[in-house]
Amino acid sequence: MKGSNHHKAAPVDYPFFTPGVWVMLGFMLVGLAFVIARYILGLGGVTNLTNQYPWGLWIGVDVATGVALAAGGFTTAFLAHILHNDYYEVVTRPALLTAMLGYTFVSLGLFVDIGRSYNIWHPMIYHQPNSVLFEVAMCVMTYLTVLYIEFIPMVCERFIGKVNLPGPLASLNGFVDKLLRFADKFLDKFMFIFIIAGVVLSCMHQSGLGSLLVIAPYKVHPLWYTPLLPFLFLLSAIAVGFPMVVFESFLASKSLHRELEMDVLSSLAKFTPILLGIYMAFKIGDLIHRGAYVYLLEGSVQSNSFLVEMIFGVIVPFAMLLSKKVRQSPMGLFVAMLLVVLGVALNRVNVFLVGFLPAYASHHYFPSIGEMAITAGLIAGLMFLYRACVTIFPVLPVVEKVDEK
Repeated sequence: MKGSNHHKAAPVDYPFFTPGVWVMLGFMLVGLAFVIARYILGLGGVTNLTNQYPWGLWIGVDVATGVALAAGGFTTAFLAHILHNDYYEVVTRPALLTAMLGYTFVSLGLFVDIGRSYNIWHPMIYHQPNSVLFEVAMCVMTYLTVLYIEFIPMVCERFIGKVNLPGPLASLNGFVDKLLRFADKFLDKFMFIFIIAGVVLSCMHQSGLGSLLVIAPYKVHPLWYTPLLPFLFLLSAIAVGFPMVVFESFLASKSLHRELEMDVLSSLAKFTPILLGIYMAFKIGDLIHRGAYVYLLEGSVQSNSFLVEMIFGVIVPFAMLLSKKVRQSPMGLFVAMLLVVLGVALNRVNVFLVGFLPAYASHHYFPSIGEMAITAGLIAGLMFLYRACVTIFPVLPVVEKVDEK
């Protein structure tokens, strides 16, 4: 639907605690129990990580995949704000929230993964410009700060003139209101700086994650190892940005029984075949140039996983999204975008886990129950906070509710 409501946002008026939310809380509690066990027993007591496999599910999924799927924040910011295409403004706030929460939980996952978590602040003081990890750490840290700054206008919009602190804190109501008004005016003038900084920082660390594997040429399967890996990581992150926004919109609409903004989502989907096609062209071209295509039909776990990634995560959705009929069909659009999201997620898992083959490993890595429980708990926590944020703050557009059946 097109109309004045397109650019209006309001807190969601829908019951917060539903059966799905209670399930999320269950996963969160189980994950928290394993987090406590991880800090009591150490990494060896909860994970299947070894000296040969120093990273596993938490890096492959919680960090690498989480960062890639949070790309909707900078792609929509670039489209709506830098290119001044106000028509897509309606999806920028949900995309920003998803990115902010995604990077927050990426940081929490990294905190759990690091052996000496209490040293996580060291990159801020002890600089090592020759380290890829240093570049990734500083970019993620700075970008997460930028995301929180970009979220402040929504806080201001929600509470300016409505600050009502309880009990003894009520004396601070006037001060907090003035602080919010100052922040709102300041950011209104300088927000463009943070938006540009966010896009630049995202491009830097999206490619930087690929650089982590470039320094390990003999440990990554030839189907994925390439000097172009940083560039391919960046292209795939850009390609998955809009599909993740569409996927998130479908989930939010279904969960909160809201009408889909199909006109905006269908319009957004027309960019995906172009971006996905560019990624596919470089991916296949690199494969042919390196001669790595000889491994495609070797029948190994790696070759089969690569074929699934490319066929169902790139080629099929690319072909589907070329059709205007698919882009305008809710089910067709959802399936196509879901395939792109799963394809990029599988790519990160393939590069960091499936294709990672240490020369002296005595066995293959498979995540433990504790690793899977913590990952599930983090994902549930992200979804729980997303629901809380859209209930409290004006994030989602004002639309009609869909009748429950």
